[in-house]
Amino acid sequence: MSAKRTERLLTLVIMLLSSRRGYTKEELFDEIDLYREATSVAAREKLFDRDKAALREQGIPLESFSEDALFDNDNTVQRYRISAEDYRLGGVTFQPEEYAVLNLAAGVWDQGSLDSAASRALRKLSSRSTDGAVELTPLIQPRITTDAPYWDIVWQALTSRTPLRFPYRAASTGREEVRTVHPWGMGARFGHWYVVGFDTTRKAERFFRLSRMTGEPVLLKGTFDVPASFDMNATLSSLSRSEPDRTAVVAARPGSCQVLRVRKDAEVLQTGEEWDVLRVPYAASSPMAATIAGLGTNARVEEPRELATEVARLLEGALAAARTAPRDVEITAGARPAPRKKSSSQDHLLRLLDLVPYLLAHPGAEVGETARRFDITEGQLTKDLDLLFVSGPRHYPDGLMDVNIEDGRIYLTNARDLAEPVKLSMDEACSLIVGLQALRELPGMRNNEAIVSAQTKLTAAAGDAAHIGTAVATKLTEDDIDPTLDVLQAALHSGVRVEVDYFVPTRDEITHRLLEPIRIFLHQDTWYLEAWCVDSDGLRNFRLDRIQSATLTDQPATSSTSSTDEESSAQDPRAAAPYRSGETDQAVTLVLEPRARWIAAQYNADAVQELGEDRLAARLKVASSSWIPGLVAGLGGSAAVVAPDELREETLRWLEAARAHQALA
Repeated sequence: MSAKRTERLLTLVIMLLSSRRGYTKEELFDEIDLYREATSVAAREKLFDRDKAALREQGIPLESFSEDALFDNDNTVQRYRISAEDYRLGGVTFQPEEYAVLNLAAGVWDQGSLDSAASRALRKLSSRSTDGAVELTPLIQPRITTDAPYWDIVWQALTSRTPLRFPYRAASTGREEVRTVHPWGMGARFGHWYVVGFDTTRKAERFFRLSRMTGEPVLLKGTFDVPASFDMNATLSSLSRSEPDRTAVVAARPGSCQVLRVRKDAEVLQTGEEWDVLRVPYAASSPMAATIAGLGTNARVEEPRELATEVARLLEGALAAARTAPRDVEITAGARPAPRKKSSSQDHLLRLLDLVPYLLAHPGAEVGETARRFDITEGQLTKDLDLLFVSGPRHYPDGLMDVNIEDGRIYLTNARDLAEPVKLSMDEACSLIVGLQALRELPGMRNNEAIVSAQTKLTAAAGDAAHIGTAVATKLTEDDIDPTLDVLQAALHSGVRVEVDYFVPTRDEITHRLLEPIRIFLHQDTWYLEAWCVDSDGLRNFRLDRIQSATLTDQPATSSTSSTDEESSAQDPRAAAPYRSGETDQAVTLVLEPRARWIAAQYNADAVQELGEDRLAARLKVASSSWIPGLVAGLGGSAAVVAPDELREETLRWLEAARAHQALA
């Protein structure tokens, strides 16, 4: 990151905001010393063009004009300015409770494209919040991820209203076709991101799942209009899961295959000493086949034949992968943190433009607290303050800011032109508006006054950028878990225990538990309950979609939950992980093909190693490895066990027995 370029950009903003008449290039070059350091006239012109593009890219409304209409297209007589009205955030003040819910809204974004935008938006709005900080620790903690394939490209097309072309494999036909779409909106539901728009071939509105794009989308020339009636929230609500329209007859060993028995509308047609016969409805063959393959010798498809064939294919693939899996795979690196985006001069400029109004709104702000709010070190904050002090027009000393630090407190004066925060960009407005919408969708939050009022004020403050609120939407809960969420939230508010019947797939059984709920969180599009399990006398996480029933009790939650404060990540939703490692856990190393790389994130791998060709070695810590053979069976060759040797051999024998068993169908 170039401090000189940041200083040049900041000085340019200060000057262009200071005059309604604007400046010519020559006047700017004369006032800003750093332009004169260019090695030639051509290099200086190039620098200026890059700086103009950088400011406009960040949403700063730099405009050029000519005082003589006859020379409108003559760059030599152009003047430049930044309209203060278009630059500054609209006048709005947030009460402490409203700013607190804005914090929650920003926190729903997982690390990714809109996570940093949410942080920037909060920085800008921090100068518009009244005194009296309110901190909320939500009992329900949603998370929105933006790690779907090509998310950033589709987002760029959406926000710039640019047509998009991409290869796509339709679920209905399995055929790959090139589609050209005018993207009207994006939405997340059922664990997937979708783009909705006008399909130019079909001449109609269509949904496209990003994970079904088979190649990188291309932005085309031209633009389009979005129908005034389009609302992504309403469109996303119309999207439904495929309802079961097929039926499988499965032979299951008595007392096993609970994952099939607990399915809605599943029936036991016949019971016996060795086999029960089940009728199980399903919607799609692939996930159903993966489920049955993962049951090994406990289940066998009787009909339909095509489903039995798919199960056999998965087991053949898994067995072949197990036999050819590499040995002596060594993971030399630890768990990889999410790559931190390299800071640029533009990022640095935006932070400085946010820092000035914050310091003016909070005279005497503490150095440590300010650094924490801006997510930088105190050393970096000191460098930022030094840069503010030296930035400004050279021939007008009164135009320079005064920065003083006394007893660890910061005082800033003479910064009138930068006193107001920059208007929210499209990304920033979207991150908070959609975050608030997501909060309102949660049980018990739909009529929250602070959320409603914060959303109204935010929409007004965002101005034209607020229209993105109707173009992006998420739906984080569904009807099948809403009743469970309601019961658990009631338990959290009233501080009582709950009784649950819980399906444990690794043991293929349904257990009865007495729990003391601590919080509910969303991880990788799956809801979990963090609770103290009275029966196990320990802290556990439970998937809500595996809770068969939940009942409030009149037993108060005991003080046992208070001892878990340090172990629990309730204070930091970003630290939420559904799988807890213990001292006695086993280490299991898997080799994952590209289609199965999600396993590393889903099961919280503690170390990974790239193997080339987009293959990955991942080390998982598990309390029991008994479920690992079933996992790799359902993946059909996309994953194989490589360590420890005992589990590798056990998985091989398990797969051989399962394949032979299915051959009896």
